[in-house]
Amino acid sequence: MLSIEAATAYIDANVVSNEDWNEADAAKQQRLLNVAERTLSDKYESLTIPSDAVYEFAAFLAIAFNDTNKMQQQGVAGFSVTGVGSFTFKENNVKSAIGQPLEELLPDSVKRLISKANGNVRLAGRVVGWLV
Repeated sequence: MLSIEAATAYIDANVVSNEDWNEADAAKQQRLLNVAERTLSDKYESLTIPSDAVYEFAAFLAIAFNDTNKMQQQGVAGFSVTGVGSFTFKENNVKSAIGQPLEELLPDSVKRLISKANGNVRLAGRVVGWLV
């Protein structure tokens, strides 16, 4: 059973960039878990999805949809907070998550966890072919 407590323990121990997950309130953490689980279950409906993969994807989504990245994805070029700092975004610095299917945001680490949980099944990657 997935839980915020188990997700936090996993993320704190195994995910390098865990700040966005830890700074999210419980309601956002639950939404991130729900979306991560639903996205993985929909994409890999015939496979077993381990909790670790859901937790790792939830942490990744926390980064992709943190307040700063959301502003850049919405077209903000820069902003400043008096006495704190000034932030300017490079154009195309972050892949926009807005309007993009969430399954396209899956990091390789999540795919490896799912593959390993299913007997090292090969998960479909990018298709290489000829353009006519």
